[in-house]
Amino acid sequence: MVEAQNWNAVSEGQEFILTEEMDSQRLVVWAAASGDFYQIHYDDDFAKGNNLPDIIVHGALKGMLVGRLLDEICGTEGRIKNWGVSYRGMDPARRDLTIHATVTKKYEEDGEKLLDLEVGVKQDDGSTETTPGTATVALPA
Repeated sequence: MVEAQNWNAVSEGQEFILTEEMDSQRLVVWAAASGDFYQIHYDDDFAKGNNLPDIIVHGALKGMLVGRLLDEICGTEGRIKNWGVSYRGMDPARRDLTIHATVTKKYEEDGEKLLDLEVGVKQDDGSTETTPGTATVALPA
């Protein structure tokens, strides 16, 4: 969990990180919540029969985890102005995922204290960015 941030205390280049376990139970729960029951997300034989190394994490789940990180950064007094991610790669399940956000710009506009961030999801070894994106958040000062 990341603590809510205050605009005055944040600096450009600062990074925020969540590490999330992606076991098969979590994927089944997400499938039930989202209605995405495509078998590549929970059926080992089906996934491997489709030339995948393992069951894979739902793209929308990865996007939601980025949203969760942004929500934690904002806390109850800030807000997410916009954000989006691109799904550029698959993440095998049963491995941790690293959800990250890095401050690329700190500025004021129209009376708001804003941060632009590069966001995304990396595999547990940190080498593969599978879900890159950007965001803008407004924080209290």
